[in-house]
Amino acid sequence: MKFIGRKEELKKLDKMMHADEMTFTLIYGRRRVGKSELVSQAMAKSNVRNLYYECRQVAQENNVSGLNEIVSETMGLPKLGFSDIESLLHYIFELSTKEKMVLVLDEYPYLRESVRGMDSILQAAIDQYRKNSKLTLIILGSYVEVMRSLLEHENPLYGRADLTINLKQMDYYESSFFYPNFSEEDKIRIYSVFGGIPYYNRLIDDSKSVQENITELIASPGARLENEVSMYLNAELSKIVNVNEVFEALSRGFSKYSDILSQSHVSSGPTLVDVLDKLISMEVVVKTAPINDSTNKKKVGYYICDNLSLFYYRYIFRYSSQMNIMDSEVFYKKYIEKDFEEYYVPHMFESVCRQYLIRKNKAGEIEPVIETIGKY
Repeated sequence: MKFIGRKEELKKLDKMMHADEMTFTLIYGRRRVGKSELVSQAMAKSNVRNLYYECRQVAQENNVSGLNEIVSETMGLPKLGFSDIESLLHYIFELSTKEKMVLVLDEYPYLRESVRGMDSILQAAIDQYRKNSKLTLIILGSYVEVMRSLLEHENPLYGRADLTINLKQMDYYESSFFYPNFSEEDKIRIYSVFGGIPYYNRLIDDSKSVQENITELIASPGARLENEVSMYLNAELSKIVNVNEVFEALSRGFSKYSDILSQSHVSSGPTLVDVLDKLISMEVVVKTAPINDSTNKKKVGYYICDNLSLFYYRYIFRYSSQMNIMDSEVFYKKYIEKDFEEYYVPHMFESVCRQYLIRKNKAGEIEPVIETIGKY
C-alpha cells in the first residue's frame, strides 16, 4: 500500500535514526492519525536494526514478556527471562552501546499505566546511557493529554526529548492523493466529511460516487465508521458529561459561549468551560476570535475542527433514529443532501482556502508575506 505525505516528519525521523549518538523522540496525536504507520515507514527506509513493541493494557509482567520476545527474535538471542521493565530496558540500552538500534514503544501510556514510576525509570536509563549509547528511542501515544504531560516541567522526562512531533491531520492537499480519480469538486466534498485522517481516507473508493462513499462508510446502519466518533470521544472523555450535547450545539452552528450554554442545556458555566477546554486539548474543537478584534471576549467563537466529528453530529447523531428505519438513499436525500451541498461543504471550503494560503505562504510564493489569517 502506497504511503502518502508526511515528508517533513519522515525526514526528521530519518535524521534521528541515523544519528551516531543516542536520541529520544516523542510522538503523539489522536487515534487513526497515522503515528504507527509513520514510524513503520521510517524504520523500513532505515538500515538500522529496530525493536518495535506495541504496549498493551495489561499487567507489567505481560508487557515485559512481550518485549522479551521481540528482543530475542530481533537480536537472534536465546529466550530472555527479565521479569521487570527496568532490567529489560537497561539490557536494551546496554546492547545499544555496541550497535546502532531503534527501540519503539507504541501506545506508551498503557505501559506507564501498569508500571509505577515508568517515566522515572525511562529518565534514569536515558541519563545513564546518554553518552555511550547509540539507541534511537521513540515513544508514541494516542492519549494526547497524557503524552503532553511528559513534556511538562514537573515530569521526570522533561527536557530529555530531542524531537517532539505532534502529528496532526493531513491537510486537503495531502488527503486528496488518497482519492485521485475524483473531480476537484468531489475531492473537496469527500475531504469535508473524512478530513485528513489516513485511516478514514484509505477506506474511500474513488470508483464510487461521493454519496455512495458517505452512505457506505458512515450514513447507514452498521456502516464502517458509524460509531467511530463516539468510540473515540468515549475513550478520551468517558468521565465527562454533556459532551454529546455540546457537540450537537456546535454542529448546528452555535459558536458563541452563551448560545452553546443555552442550546446544549449544560448544567452550569464552569461545566461547559471544562468540556470545551477538554475538546480543545484533544484538537477536535478550536477557539477563535476575529483578527480585527482578537481581545473582545464577546466575539470569541468555538468551532468543531475535526471534519468527521462535525459531519457525524450534524447529520448522524441528530437523525440516528430516522436513519435506522429508513432506506439509506432516502435518508441521504431527506436529511443530508441539500444542507450538505448548500451550507456544509461551502463552509468547509473556507478551511481548504486557508490551507492553500498557508502552503503558498510557507513556500514564499505570497508577497507581502501573510502574518495572520482569520475571519473579519
